[in-house]
Amino acid sequence: MSEKLGLGWIAEHMGIAPVQPFAVESRIGRTRRTIVANNARQEVYPASARPEPTIPAHLTFALKHEIVHLEFLARVFAAIDPAVLVNWINNEPTGSYARRAGFFYEWLTGRTLDVPDTPAGNYVEALDANEYLVASRPENVQRWRVRDNLPGNRDYCPIVVRNDAIRELEQYNCSAALNRLEVEFGADVLLRSAVWLTIKESRASFAIEHEEKQVDRIRRFAAVMERRVGEEGDPLELDALTSLQTEILGAATRYGVRRSPVFVGHTFGYTDVVDYIAPHWNHTAALLSGLRTALAKTKGASSLVRAAVASFGFVYIHPMADGNGRISRFLVNDILRRDGAVPAPFILPISATITDSTQERAGYDRALERFSRPLLQRYGDRYRFGAAYECEDGVQTNFYFDAYEEALAAWRYPELTSHAEYIGNVVRLTIEREMSKEASHLRAFERARDAVKNHLEGPNTDIDRIIRSLQENRWEVSNKLKKNFPQLDNQQLANTIAEAVREIFEPPLEDATHVQSTRPA
Repeated sequence: MSEKLGLGWIAEHMGIAPVQPFAVESRIGRTRRTIVANNARQEVYPASARPEPTIPAHLTFALKHEIVHLEFLARVFAAIDPAVLVNWINNEPTGSYARRAGFFYEWLTGRTLDVPDTPAGNYVEALDANEYLVASRPENVQRWRVRDNLPGNRDYCPIVVRNDAIRELEQYNCSAALNRLEVEFGADVLLRSAVWLTIKESRASFAIEHEEKQVDRIRRFAAVMERRVGEEGDPLELDALTSLQTEILGAATRYGVRRSPVFVGHTFGYTDVVDYIAPHWNHTAALLSGLRTALAKTKGASSLVRAAVASFGFVYIHPMADGNGRISRFLVNDILRRDGAVPAPFILPISATITDSTQERAGYDRALERFSRPLLQRYGDRYRFGAAYECEDGVQTNFYFDAYEEALAAWRYPELTSHAEYIGNVVRLTIEREMSKEASHLRAFERARDAVKNHLEGPNTDIDRIIRSLQENRWEVSNKLKKNFPQLDNQQLANTIAEAVREIFEPPLEDATHVQSTRPA
């Protein structure tokens, strides 16, 4: 077995393993090289790079060469003898890695090491701002001469690594992309398409939860999206969150923050299979407050990254009795609107992009599984179904889980890099494909109206019925259409109108610039 370095060495030495796998694993090999496979990076170093076999030496190596893993550090510092750090810091009182280690220890544990304040030295960043999502306004911690730029607090702090994909999406300008659509289709067409896009987002959001036939609920959610996205106040403040949940759900059996266990799963045969377990209800308020802090501290950073932190952070905390999935997708548009990345009245139909294809839906599931699967791999033997009992909020359940405290560090410090990559890709596809397709359809429908009115006058509602019927019947005038509009009994008129509409939605290949759609206008 190869010799591990850095965090891997510490994990083996202390017998501590994180829930979330290390983003970087270092080991000794013959030559220096990098191996990337299965979303993980392995760094191979020659024997000359081997640190001394001590925790300080390998922690120094990790802070210098690897990705900061707050969950793992929280577990290590909860178990380590503080004397190990005290001796290290006393031996290197101005050393930047010793200072950062001391800072992380006190930040993560809330305990104070028995060492004097750092006497001198330049301030160093807790996280390298070139490599991580960080707080927009760092705070200097004089005791360690460390600049605290962590993008959260002890209760909740996400880690997003600014890899090449994240740097690319940081440069993506949603507003500029929408402006390009406006130039192509015109402001009027683009704005009127926003009305249908709001409905489309609502319908697709329910489709993710396999409830796309709930017409009243779809309309209600669309109205909430239109009215509440980007409104004043913090949507994650408890009263505002309960109000938002109430508007989304309408009449429901329970509102507010849950006081009962929750898991996400499916049924396989006669067996209930658990896919994800949410944190204990006693921790949800602190986690939610920490998420709010993270969003406040990162204001000014990439809106797409912040939207991913808000959406996936919320869905993993799963704080509400019901409606968590819809609220998490609401938060994407809410952050983009608040940050000025997407102007009113546009609602990006990200759920429509997710449900548009099997590939995109699988991508959403993979993003969720990046956190949920390791959690269940670690604690899959710690839940059971037993005797039913009633919870504080009146929920009846038979679900038991005895690893809430052990798993807490994973919920507190999620690694959300791949989630940010996913949201960035979804937003780009939404604007460049879904919204372009919708605007193209609307423009084509308007052209079809004009084409019909060249031969048959009538209100738009009548003309639209004719167009939809022709689309549904493959450009044939049905008997029902003739019955509704006797003028179409004139075969020459009917053929002329049908051909005019068909040429707009199915132009000759050399003239084809629009995607055919059968959606009603």
